Amino acid sequence: MSNESRRTSSGIEIDVLYGPDRPVDPERIGAPGEYPFTRGPYPSMYRGRHWTMRQYAGFGSAAATNDRFKALLAAGQTGLSVAFDLPTQMGYDSDHPMAAGEVGKVGVAIDTLDDLRVLFHDLPLDRVSTSMTINSTAAILLVGYQLVAAERGIDASLLRGTIQNDILKEYIARGTYIFPPRPSMRVITDLFAYCADEIPAWNTISISGYHIREAGSTAAQELAFTLTNGLAYVEAAIEAGLDVDDFAPRLSFFWNSHNDFFEEVAKFRAARRIWAALMRHRIGARSPDAWRMRFHTQTAGSTLTAQQPLNNVVRTTVQAMAAILGGTQSLHTNAFDEALGLPTEASATVALRTQQILANESGITGTVDPLAGSYFIETLTDELEAAAWELISVIDGAGGAVPAVEQGVQTAFIEQAAYEAARRLEAGRDLVVGVNAFQADETAEFDSQLVDPQLESHQKTALREHRLRRDDEGVRARLADLVVVAAGPTNVVPAIRDAFGAGATLGEISDALRSVFGVFGD
Repeated sequence: MSNESRRTSSGIEIDVLYGPDRPVDPERIGAPGEYPFTRGPYPSMYRGRHWTMRQYAGFGSAAATNDRFKALLAAGQTGLSVAFDLPTQMGYDSDHPMAAGEVGKVGVAIDTLDDLRVLFHDLPLDRVSTSMTINSTAAILLVGYQLVAAERGIDASLLRGTIQNDILKEYIARGTYIFPPRPSMRVITDLFAYCADEIPAWNTISISGYHIREAGSTAAQELAFTLTNGLAYVEAAIEAGLDVDDFAPRLSFFWNSHNDFFEEVAKFRAARRIWAALMRHRIGARSPDAWRMRFHTQTAGSTLTAQQPLNNVVRTTVQAMAAILGGTQSLHTNAFDEALGLPTEASATVALRTQQILANESGITGTVDPLAGSYFIETLTDELEAAAWELISVIDGAGGAVPAVEQGVQTAFIEQAAYEAARRLEAGRDLVVGVNAFQADETAEFDSQLVDPQLESHQKTALREHRLRRDDEGVRARLADLVVVAAGPTNVVPAIRDAFGAGATLGEISDALRSVFGVFGD
């Protein structure tokens, strides 16, 4: 065994051996389901039930994605997760010039309520939870989901799921924003209030570290920047007049599970502990439900390699184990072929089977937080927490997450971390099997998931026909109402719902909001 210094992604030096000289503080660990929630948000964790197996899916048409959802549910998936194409994420209809060449490519294309009707056709929306990875246009998609359920006689109180609705990380790491930060925050808090009244079991935001990590951050940066984003949403909601003990229990988080197994386990444990302290002591929430962090995890897409792609099955398994041992509430495991293109039904099924084997054959669900008390795990959790607190103080010093976003603080940290990681890989200090170590000359052929090349044309035709048969006068009136509401203090979500239900397209609703809020960067 080499005695050379080894560090985690966050720069934490790993000693060769950990022992009793690293004392374990039982109070900082606590009990599962109790403050500070280091050991998990619930007392029995997976002895009560397994995490939700929620495979992310969406490509091409609503009909094709509906078929994939049905196949995944038949294979034992326990929750739906929707990927939307870039035009949908950016508030453009499929016939907009900006949508050319992108319709249905990285997710399903949604232009109208008709597309959502097809997407969720014959799916048990009252019995399965649905996650939607959508941000700038989140309110439109969620009220559309509510409208489709209502048409089928499903009461909104039965709808369960999560809308990502996390715009701050878009400015930091991903880029699918439309409006400037402050009006975007207004729409988010409006959706919090709307769901409290209309869709009470819905998780109104999934505060995402996943994309921050995919952009190149360290684990400590993922923690700090995600948690300070969460604080910004909480503070904005309180400022809008909402009671933190009412809305905070519906907040959820979305984390990346990367390759450094023990750092990832420690990250999840530290995340719960930091959030509980922030909510209890800084925000002043009174209810333990408002202190408790619940989260979804996805394995790291950025670690998947096009070289020797079957190796990705192993990477994904290691990352999934870290998420489970870290106490995730739901999990997506990436398919091995995602570095080559969209996953096929076969590769998506293997990814689901990975979770099912871990849940039912590995034994890691037999006891709650089995790594607790390990000298190494507890020390690493403490050190990662300390590193995150240092970065939180930097964001605090910039005035909070929103001013920091406007100043580019988080992005500068992430770009530097990504650069340093690339240098380590290039120099061979970090090894990736099949890329800069254990390379092979042979190339394997894999089938790829193909998107119908006629999809864009079909979507344009469907849009044209939709506009011909709708009540144009009624649509114009609802869009005019939306503009008036957006310009004032009233909750904007009911006006979005009324416009979408009347036949306005996603792009038209987004344009109405653009006319009031403006566009970030213009």
